[in-house]
Amino acid sequence: MNISRPSERFVTHEVTNQAPPLSGFNAYVSDPALRDAVHREGGGWAESQLQAFGELAGGELLDLGFEANHHKPELVLYDRYGHRLDTVEFHPAYHRIMELAVAHGVPGFAWKHAGQHGAHVARAALALLHAQAEQGTGCPLTMTYASVPALLHAGDFGRQWVSKIADGQYDPRPLPGLSKNGVQIGMGMTEKQGGSDVRSNTTRAYELGDAQFEIVGHKWFFSAPACDAHLVLAQEDAGISCFLLPRYLDDGSRNRVRIQRLKDKLGDWSNASSEVEFHGAVASRVGEPGRGVATILEMVALTRLDCMMGSSAVMRQALQHAVHHARYRQTFGKTLVEHALMRNVLADLALESEAATALTMRVARAVDASARDPREAAFARIATAIGKYWICKRCAPFVNEAQECLGGQGYVEESILPRLYRQAPLNSIWEGSGNIQCLDVLRALNREPATAEALMAELESARGGHPALDREIGALREELADKDNIEPRARYLTERAALAIQAAVLIRGGNRVVSDAFCESRLGGQRGQAFGTLSPLAPMQTLIERSFVPN
Repeated sequence: MNISRPSERFVTHEVTNQAPPLSGFNAYVSDPALRDAVHREGGGWAESQLQAFGELAGGELLDLGFEANHHKPELVLYDRYGHRLDTVEFHPAYHRIMELAVAHGVPGFAWKHAGQHGAHVARAALALLHAQAEQGTGCPLTMTYASVPALLHAGDFGRQWVSKIADGQYDPRPLPGLSKNGVQIGMGMTEKQGGSDVRSNTTRAYELGDAQFEIVGHKWFFSAPACDAHLVLAQEDAGISCFLLPRYLDDGSRNRVRIQRLKDKLGDWSNASSEVEFHGAVASRVGEPGRGVATILEMVALTRLDCMMGSSAVMRQALQHAVHHARYRQTFGKTLVEHALMRNVLADLALESEAATALTMRVARAVDASARDPREAAFARIATAIGKYWICKRCAPFVNEAQECLGGQGYVEESILPRLYRQAPLNSIWEGSGNIQCLDVLRALNREPATAEALMAELESARGGHPALDREIGALREELADKDNIEPRARYLTERAALAIQAAVLIRGGNRVVSDAFCESRLGGQRGQAFGTLSPLAPMQTLIERSFVPN
């Protein structure tokens, strides 16, 4: 028997009450907090470059990021004939992301415009835009940017590599670095037995003559093995020294770096991290013999700035997805953003994100001015560790709160939120965990008096901007003066210093709505432990409207 079934009987539902995809927007133009910070800290002259890259970061780069993370890098140890390759293959999306980032100056902008005030500020903003769209490629881009101060210790040889960074193009060809159109630089510090204690490294350097050395040993974390060269630490008779170890030698042969495996990481999927052994790999010393830690710490100072930047970017991306969703999704007869409690959550997230961006850009200005202003150099020395600790610590709970705003949609892989959540803990671990940063703050305060003076001068510059900050300045002075049991108090002291600096920067920014809300919630005690606990009198709607301006 044939039974006719009208097709409409099988229409189970219509898709309604869903936010449209968030793509095709300008990530710079839609971010008033970033624009204000860039101009405040001296990078406004790069407005056109930032707008151009912002268009990519909210469009093509955002789409490519999904592809690059879905198709993870693959290790290829041998060719079909049995020849050793030790190479990593990447999806085309990864190469396109790198191409766009290098072309727009993410690794090289500050060095191409070296000496121009605000160059590092503008470059930090470019990197922040990039890291919103795709995070894993930030590893080689950051290391390439940060390698320059160390490379400059290598004289003319180092300057040749620097020129390839400042003016280079993305060039993934397997060739000697100095014969390419552009280079990427990685680093290898950590060994199995040492972790942050790099002085326990056992990798050894043996002098060959003609300023070259043979490296024998291993690295437990060898970041971005596809880079053209790596800065590594190894022992020689004078102590630990720093060396530039190229991937390919001048004659075109592969250097004797054997990749053992790629790390199977929680996040950062588009990027390859590896374990390697050096079987007599050839390298050149960078800096003075036995001064390797001091040499590579010049690189670490900049990579720590980028840890702040990366966490700020992840928070920013999570925030704009939460706000976008809440503006469209309806529950109980009105949009999510119209519900008072959701407004509190979104406003609190917006305030946290803006403060993170503001502190990051302020430290970028200090880095920018360090060469010509001793006080800014001292401030950069301590504020980098303070900011790296606090901003990176805030990232993971921030992203989780943003996921809650989307509900189950924030927990499925079609959304960017799960990727951001996996990525969120990375920057608190990379380049020294939280304890390392707090101990570094104590070291700076105890050994370099100028850092405490610069910190207090930064806070005093905003005195009178809000009573809560004025009280906090006095309390922080007392904390710094009390040397008893200071190590167990290091996290508490560092957190208070971070909040005070953020308040000072926001006050000087001139937006009283933002700075008052921050001071009253973060310094005034009118807030609970979770996000979404602002005072009912806080300017929630204004903070949300400022957080993400559609374009």
